[in-house]
Amino acid sequence: MCGIVGAVSNRNIVPVLVQGLARLEYRGYDSCGVAVVADGLKRARSTARVAELAEQISLTGLEGHTGIAHTRWATHGAPVVHNAHPHFSHGTGTDAASRSGRIALVHNGIIENHDDLRAALQAKGYVF
Repeated sequence: MCGIVGAVSNRNIVPVLVQGLARLEYRGYDSCGVAVVADGLKRARSTARVAELAEQISLTGLEGHTGIAHTRWATHGAPVVHNAHPHFSHGTGTDAASRSGRIALVHNGIIENHDDLRAALQAKGYVF
């Protein structure tokens, strides 16, 4: 089970995303995260409570006008930060700019054809 929040606005939406996650806490979760578009994709993820994620965000100054947020209850993979959503894609280039995240993804459940999708993207040069 997970919770997903998304927002687009003319103002900083990070507080809206964090408040949305806080309202979903009653459902239970083992990790949480926020991703925003801000001169590329930026994110913060945590295996702690939403309050601790909010503190992490305030320390880093994460802001943006478009974003998604997620709480995760693991069904596959350990509840560790690198498994927390949002996940980022990575491009095929060798320079840092082309390898930075271009897509932020959250999902609820298991992507059944993940092996096929991964193989197809790796054949095109994407790195996981």
